Amino acid sequence: MSDTHTQLKKFITNQITIEDELLALICNKFRYKATRRNQILLHADEVCPYIYFVNQGCLRVYLLDAAGKEFTRFLITENRFGTAFPSFTLQEPSLAYIESIEPSQLLYISYSDYQSLFDIVPGWERSTRLGLQADYIASIKRIESLITMDAKQRYQLLIKTNPTLVQRLPSKIIADYLGISQETLSRLKSKK
Repeated sequence: MSDTHTQLKKFITNQITIEDELLALICNKFRYKATRRNQILLHADEVCPYIYFVNQGCLRVYLLDAAGKEFTRFLITENRFGTAFPSFTLQEPSLAYIESIEPSQLLYISYSDYQSLFDIVPGWERSTRLGLQADYIASIKRIESLITMDAKQRYQLLIKTNPTLVQRLPSKIIADYLGISQETLSRLKSKK
């Protein structure tokens, strides 16, 4: 087990108490992948084979409409798991793409290896549930913000909860994630 698994080990041990041997077993199921900026990891209509843990960088899960307009569904940053969840879980073709929007260092695990951990690692289900709950709550809060907040409030919330994203990611992606135009985002940035 290499240093590439240090963050994953810390993530897991922060959620559950686990023996070193079982932690090593989990980590041995995860492979390392370095990606380049704008690298597509999953295309729409493919079955998502992996769930990713981001050591460094950022992944984006997005959809395209019939006109080719992008809609960012989820951003996955350091020390978080992410995937095209419906496709990964149901093992059916994805509606979404997964893109590495900046050079990233990832760990990934296959669907079958991920599922096998439920049978052999006590606590894996709890760890997974806690992560899913956090992501579900974040998704609901994001949907609620799109409905109940104006552009300025959504931008301020992003600055408060994840300030580095605005500096790290292209304005086009930030605007899409916030559900606003690039021009509106530019105005909000200039008023800061």
